Amino acid sequence: MGYLVFRRYPIIPNEIYFLLSVPIGIIFLLFSTSVIYDILKYLINHSSKDIKRREFFKKSLDITALLAATSINAKAMYNARHIQIEEVKIKIKNLKESYSLVQISDVHIGGLVDKEFIASLVKKINLLKADVVVITGDLVDTNLKYAKAALEELENLKSTYGTYFIVGNHEYFHGIENIIETMKSLNIKVLENENIYIGKENSGFYLAGVYDRFGERYGEYKPDIKKALENTEDFPTILLAHQPKFIEEIPSTSNIDLILCGHTHGGQIMPFNLLVKLQQPYISGLYQHNDTTQVYVNKGTGFWGPPMRLGASSEITYINLISN
Repeated sequence: MGYLVFRRYPIIPNEIYFLLSVPIGIIFLLFSTSVIYDILKYLINHSSKDIKRREFFKKSLDITALLAATSINAKAMYNARHIQIEEVKIKIKNLKESYSLVQISDVHIGGLVDKEFIASLVKKINLLKADVVVITGDLVDTNLKYAKAALEELENLKSTYGTYFIVGNHEYFHGIENIIETMKSLNIKVLENENIYIGKENSGFYLAGVYDRFGERYGEYKPDIKKALENTEDFPTILLAHQPKFIEEIPSTSNIDLILCGHTHGGQIMPFNLLVKLQQPYISGLYQHNDTTQVYVNKGTGFWGPPMRLGASSEITYINLISN
């Protein structure tokens, strides 16, 4: 309860917030470890009639389980705070010139993801010297007044053609209209069912973006793919859509070369990735959706819930767009 309250209103020191949030992940990982432990213990109890032999295996299992649980939890906490650069080359049909693009997603500003975290993130991104920076939703996950100092750090992002943002489902929970206006005030272009031409004349591409599909439930800020793709026939098109599942709502992707998504966190903590597969068509990495369209899913740059990641590292994606 303390975690849920202070997630929305982070008015306590980060050290206390950490103590409120990290047990959620520890309990889950210990539960998962215990299930495996009980299965192995059952097998040991029925594997041999030799009592001494069984006792030896039981002690070995106890020590191994304790070391494994400790190591897994420590590794999960380490992964959440150490962001990896994922480099990927993506061939785009009819692209006349190569471009570099940095994607971040699911930063979830709030609590431990604070001004210091974002300042460090901005430095990492600027070192990549990208042509374009895109943020594919779930950037803000707390009351806007507590997120503002961290958001202002994003004004320091540097790239050749600017920074572009689309909303995710979490923006709807914290005042989507004010978040959009704040992003615009930071010289960040918000793509609201629209597109913009990127690159040199006659050798660039269109960057399109839609509202999140959660807008249908919210009643406002609904995605409109037809409007987002207006007049994009002349050059390759890259679409920003927060949830991979949105691809199932597009009547035809023949005019979309690449879709950049987030939302899944790559499962964040194993084995949640198995549950995500039940709800989303793609989990993480690059996919060939059909003959004309590829999909890339960012595993998330921050984290939601406990400051832990296991089997799905925090990610800054560095994409080289090259001609096919």
